[in-house]
Amino acid sequence: MGSVGHSRAWRVVVLVWGMACFGPTTNLTAGTLISPGAMDLIRRSAEPFGLFASKLSAGMLREKWLGVERKLDDERVQLALCDGDRDRCVSPAALQLLAIVDNARARDGRARLGEINRAINLAIRPMSDLTQYGQIDVWSSPLVTFTTGAGDCEDYAIAKFVALRLAGVAPDDLRIVVMRDTIHGEDHAVVAARLDDHWLTLDNRRMTLVEDAYVRNYRPTFVIDQYGIMQYVDAPPVASGRDSAPAIAVNLTVQPGLISHAN
Repeated sequence: MGSVGHSRAWRVVVLVWGMACFGPTTNLTAGTLISPGAMDLIRRSAEPFGLFASKLSAGMLREKWLGVERKLDDERVQLALCDGDRDRCVSPAALQLLAIVDNARARDGRARLGEINRAINLAIRPMSDLTQYGQIDVWSSPLVTFTTGAGDCEDYAIAKFVALRLAGVAPDDLRIVVMRDTIHGEDHAVVAARLDDHWLTLDNRRMTLVEDAYVRNYRPTFVIDQYGIMQYVDAPPVASGRDSAPAIAVNLTVQPGLISHAN
C-alpha cells in the first residue's frame, strides 16, 4: 500500500514538473488532471527533509498541540503589551524573551536564526518533564518555560518557534519537527527555519545550525506549522547511482553543558 501511494505521488510530481517546464503554470489547478488533494501533497513535499506529509486530523499529539496553541494566544497578547511598554511589563519571563528577540532583530539571515538558537539554548536548563512536573511529555508555552527556567526538547523548540516569529521570520518559513532517534529509539523535537530555500534546524543539543539534508540518525515523524500538525509519510526508496538524492546526514553530537539525555 505504501509503495503504491509513493508511486502515484511521484508520478504526480513528474507530471507537474513537466507541465511547469513545458506548459503554462496558470493551468496547473484547472481541469481534472490534478486534484486539490494531489496539489496539497505536492506542496507538502516542500516540508523540511523534503518528505511528503499529510494533515493530522485526530490523535493525542494533535490535542497536545492545540492545547499549546491556546496558551500561545494568551501569551502573544502579554508579549505584545510588554513589547509596547517595557517599563510597565510585570512579567520577567516576557522581558527575558523579548531581550533575546531584540538581539535577533538586530541581525539578518542566518545570524538571526543562530542568535535565537544560541540564546534560548543558554537561557533554559535541560530538565525532563518527569523531574519538573512529575508527568511524562508536558508541552510548555514559552513564558511558562522562561518562568521555570527549565524544560526539555519540545519546550526549547516551542520557545524558538515563537521567538523567531517575534523576530520577523515569516510563518511559512517556520516549523517544529518531531523526529525519532534511530539509534537510541527516542523522540526529539527541533525547530526548522527556511532560509534561501534551505531548511536549517535549531536544536537544543547544539549551538550550530544544521541543514536538514545533513541530519543523520533521525527519522522525521511529525511537522508542525501555523496551520496545524502533519505526519510524515515514509520516504520513497532512493535510486543508486550519480542521480540519487543526498542521504540525510551528520550525526548530531551532544554539546557539553547542554543536553545529556534524549531530549
